[in-house]
Amino acid sequence: MAKKATKKEIEEIRKRFIERYKDAKTELNYKNLYELLVSVMLSAQCTDKRVNIITPSFFEKYPSPKKLSNADIDDVKELIKTCSFFNNKAKNLIKMAKSVVENYGGKIPLDEKELIKLAGVGQKTAHVVMIEYTQKNLMAVDTHVFRVAHRLGLSNAKTVKQTEEDLVKAFKTDLYILHQAMVLFGRYICTAKNPKCDTECFLADLCKTKESFKAG
Repeated sequence: MAKKATKKEIEEIRKRFIERYKDAKTELNYKNLYELLVSVMLSAQCTDKRVNIITPSFFEKYPSPKKLSNADIDDVKELIKTCSFFNNKAKNLIKMAKSVVENYGGKIPLDEKELIKLAGVGQKTAHVVMIEYTQKNLMAVDTHVFRVAHRLGLSNAKTVKQTEEDLVKAFKTDLYILHQAMVLFGRYICTAKNPKCDTECFLADLCKTKESFKAG
């Protein structure tokens, strides 16, 4: 178990993340809230790169919740079949669209509690949408954020929910910037295999697990 970061170290981590990533946005391509929500739903257990390959033809055919609510399930599956868990995602996308049409007048609700009521939308998905679209002071923990949080000693929690709580408690503010920062840092520098500790990491001096990860 990694040693926990001190308050002073947490402030330094925050400062460096914000300096480096203050203008960071999601790498998902979208033009509106509907496209963002669909893209985030597709991105679960799937890379943003893959989602961006899938979505142009998907949005051309289904440019709105109304169109998607009337979609044929097999057609949706065909469009997203290169994405992981495409069968389940296809069902959820259509159910989500039907609910948006029936309960929200065809407009995606920009509210965390209402978003979570939609099929296929859990807390993490809702938070990612709110962070990206409204810069809401929320944290979302994906595989990258989880890894970075533990390597930097920001959390020792075993679950995603507890890790999120630890990060909110540690950072308190600027969470939307710090979320994007941790995603990008984990995706390109603090990678799962062969992290770039000695070449690109600007937090190596604050890392609590550097030696063990280097050894692995």
